[in-house]
Amino acid sequence: MTTPTASTADADSDPPEDAPPEPLLVITPHDGVPPLVDTPRGLTAALDALAAGTGPIAIDAERASGFRYGQRAYLIQLHRVDGGTWLIDPIALPDLHRLAEFVAPLEWILHAAPQDLPCLAEVGLRPTRLFDTELAGRLLGRDRVGLGPLVAAELGWHLAKGHGAADWSTRPLPEEWRAYAALDVEVLPALRDRLGLALDDAGKATWAQEEFDALVDFQAPPPRADPWRRTSGIHGVRDRRGLAVVQALWEERDRIARERDLAPGRILPDAAIVSAGSRPPTSAEELASIKAFSKGRGGRFRSRWWSAICSALELPAGDLPELALRGDGPPPPRMWGGKDPEAAERLARAKAGLAELSADWNIPVENLATPDSVRRVLWRPPEPANSTSIDEALRALGIRAWQRSLITPVLVDAIHPQAS
Repeated sequence: MTTPTASTADADSDPPEDAPPEPLLVITPHDGVPPLVDTPRGLTAALDALAAGTGPIAIDAERASGFRYGQRAYLIQLHRVDGGTWLIDPIALPDLHRLAEFVAPLEWILHAAPQDLPCLAEVGLRPTRLFDTELAGRLLGRDRVGLGPLVAAELGWHLAKGHGAADWSTRPLPEEWRAYAALDVEVLPALRDRLGLALDDAGKATWAQEEFDALVDFQAPPPRADPWRRTSGIHGVRDRRGLAVVQALWEERDRIARERDLAPGRILPDAAIVSAGSRPPTSAEELASIKAFSKGRGGRFRSRWWSAICSALELPAGDLPELALRGDGPPPPRMWGGKDPEAAERLARAKAGLAELSADWNIPVENLATPDSVRRVLWRPPEPANSTSIDEALRALGIRAWQRSLITPVLVDAIHPQAS
């Protein structure tokens, strides 16, 4: 890949001779800031150019989290060596079947693929093979795996960042935003090549491939049974009637947000919902005295808020939500000592063994196995608990073969410690 337009950062004095070179500040994409493709003719031009390119295709997506309802893509960025960089507007071009057919057989390069794959799938774009640069960085034990730090460490380029949390539903898109979006994909082929070589050198290429193959079928987690329980600060509501108020207000806010295509927090903050649940107002007048329910967007829907509160206050006692949901997994680790001291000792031994394994292979513990899977196996180990049964239990929980080969002995030793 040709280096994007860059300049060295200004310095008051020359650096010491043994100092690492200053990263090049990437200012603009190599071919300039691309326009937004928002017509069928423009899409045809993009596909023709990309078809003339070579190698994998770098893909990214931008959403409008915190501004719009849901996690749909408002911009799709594409880059291919010798094929240029293209910014596609999926709102203006809802039919992207031609793009989907083109990119499907190519290797995709993404950074933090689980963040983008669900919204890309919503518009019909699904990979058959991919390379995730963030995950590659994790498997290599890199200290910082955000795109900017990885590009700086691996390629010596300092990306001009700053618009990741912008409202990407904005039209027209400002030029500086388009430059930011283009750079995010323009650097990916070179980063993929560098990390791919590093994985080979570290003997981790096959492990990475297992992880990438698993990501091809990645889907966003299903909706929670009670999503309103994720309301920030809900732990301060300590009775079931108050929880009913929180639930009713959260669900009404969600309906309004969907209707208006706005992020729920822009209509009514979580703090207002929790406040109403902690001390439910007893009249519409009392509700109106609370600023969040009387000013701004919140004030426009005061009658709906009051109706929701009334419905919660009128619920029969038997229909009130429980104070806490009972999960299907083991209890939180802090409770293991009181409920099952032997299980707590197993978990402590496993944590120590996994920490040592993490240091030996320079891989974060969470990439060796998810904490939940380890806790499930250790809380109630299979009978008999041996290498075969532990391996099968981990496989059933979605742990990959390379991970099982490393952590199964650790868990077996945690369950059957050597006699001192």
